[in-house]
Amino acid sequence: MHGIVFHFLRRALVRCGFRVETFSYPSVRRGLAANTDRLAHFVAGRDAEKVHLVGHSLGGLLILNLLSRPVAPHIGRAVLMGTPCRGSHCAAMLAGIPGCARIVGHSMRDWQEVASPLTAGVEIGVIAGDRGVGTGPLLFGLPKPNDGIVAVAETQLAGATDSLTLHVAHSEMLFSKACARQVAAFLATGHFLHDGDERP
Repeated sequence: MHGIVFHFLRRALVRCGFRVETFSYPSVRRGLAANTDRLAHFVAGRDAEKVHLVGHSLGGLLILNLLSRPVAPHIGRAVLMGTPCRGSHCAAMLAGIPGCARIVGHSMRDWQEVASPLTAGVEIGVIAGDRGVGTGPLLFGLPKPNDGIVAVAETQLAGATDSLTLHVAHSEMLFSKACARQVAAFLATGHFLHDGDERP
């Protein structure tokens, strides 16, 4: 995924006082281990007292895989948005269709086979979406509630510090003001805003 898709969220976090850098990775051509190596190198090269991580969808799996390794002491908090922590129903269905395995990509297939253990010590916030529009519910019978690509149940992570469900679709998370506010809140405090009045 190219870092340019985080443009809206990046600007929102900068306005909240964060210094933001984006990480791009080839999800189709390279596997989970190779992309995690690249992420580890990227994080190690940041000149900051604390480095927080934010990942959308597969990007969240890279973060979890990184956190299954010996973690640098300057890793702070992590937010996973629409990340299929428990595996992806849609990815599994696609992988079973002749000629479609490439769409899933090496990184997602690796995670489908081996789920990395969660390493303690880093606060992790999980954001799910429940505006189920897209191909998932129509073509693959994705369980409800879902964001159109990932079911809310698939985002659940044992040991997560906090979790939240917003009324947004999968890709909509990247452009949602409510999602940006929640990411900023978790990075700043280690908790989401649970006031019940957030809107996309």
